[in-house]
Amino acid sequence: MRYVLAVVTAAITASTTAAQTTQRQPALADRGGITDSAFASLVGRLSEESGYFDTDNLISNESSYLHVMGALRRLGVKAGAYIGVGPDQNFSYIAQVRPRIAFIVDIRRDNMLQQLLFKSLFEMSRNRIEYLCLLFGREAPANTRDWEARSIKQIAEYIDATPFRPDVAERARVEALARARKLGIPLSPADTMTISRFHSEFAANGLGIRFTSKSRQPRPYYPTYRQLILETDLTLRQASYLASEEAFRFVQSLERRNLIVPVVGDLSGEHALAAVGREIARRGERVSAFYTSNVEFYLMRAGSFARFAQTAAALPRDDRSVIIRSYFGGAYGTPHAQTVPGYYSTQLLQTLGSFASESARGGYETYLDLVNKHAIDP
Repeated sequence: MRYVLAVVTAAITASTTAAQTTQRQPALADRGGITDSAFASLVGRLSEESGYFDTDNLISNESSYLHVMGALRRLGVKAGAYIGVGPDQNFSYIAQVRPRIAFIVDIRRDNMLQQLLFKSLFEMSRNRIEYLCLLFGREAPANTRDWEARSIKQIAEYIDATPFRPDVAERARVEALARARKLGIPLSPADTMTISRFHSEFAANGLGIRFTSKSRQPRPYYPTYRQLILETDLTLRQASYLASEEAFRFVQSLERRNLIVPVVGDLSGEHALAAVGREIARRGERVSAFYTSNVEFYLMRAGSFARFAQTAAALPRDDRSVIIRSYFGGAYGTPHAQTVPGYYSTQLLQTLGSFASESARGGYETYLDLVNKHAIDP
């Protein structure tokens, strides 16, 4: 009898899920989104073979990541298409820029898998506190709606004060994996194990999780996740995507409509970035912001910067299109003029047009040329 009941329950669940999925697809198109199957196809079409980088890069190590927000507002960098690299610092730039579509291009397939984890948790959550409780394996408060007007500091304090619950984390992980599989992106057993491992890292470490590397000792200046979500811009305004429900919900709306597209690709490769540019042009959009972190440092070291520069210069753009990059001169004894005291990273802005013009003239012979020429006053 138990077996029959289990089979009937499973059949009902599968039928309900199929019906919900069928209903969801036209609704996505009605709201300017793309279907799950189109999303999976786009990820596959834009991506290339995965490369290697010596870190899981679960969170950013750029404590200065919000320091460009005021300049983005002042310059009117809005809408269009966003391109970025790495984990969830992208969401804060997306919340500020409000693009119509975003592409997160990273050389590691693992980053795409992590983005699928984030995507699933966004879809499972009603608000910020539910999202963070799912991410960190904490029991959510009884009435999460009451928390929507609270500050991110109060929410962080709740996460810190609430013990880790293995059962809560396991339920979240099972549902997140089910949602990731439903999209139709081929996921191997190793892929699902990687997604599970990433979620376990967040749950085990809580808000104290830090950027770690496989070949370097953790740096004392690497920020915790707690520090990152409580960071401010240069006007001391909290500006992360978790600073307000409104910012969170904008990112969530893109995730729910399949408009944050994770792409596996080398920025200096022959396919991924160029394919993203063609997709942006096909949609009649232009790049609003292109967040490169400090990837250009590694491209110069590898001798592939020129190919990246050529591809980046061909991206659809207008006079307001910008590159956001991070420079770690404060950590290595050569701080930039814009380095803020107490920060080891420096966030820099440059228009994509000035980058294209300077690179065409051969003006970027060194990395210091890159970070010093045409930097916009923050």
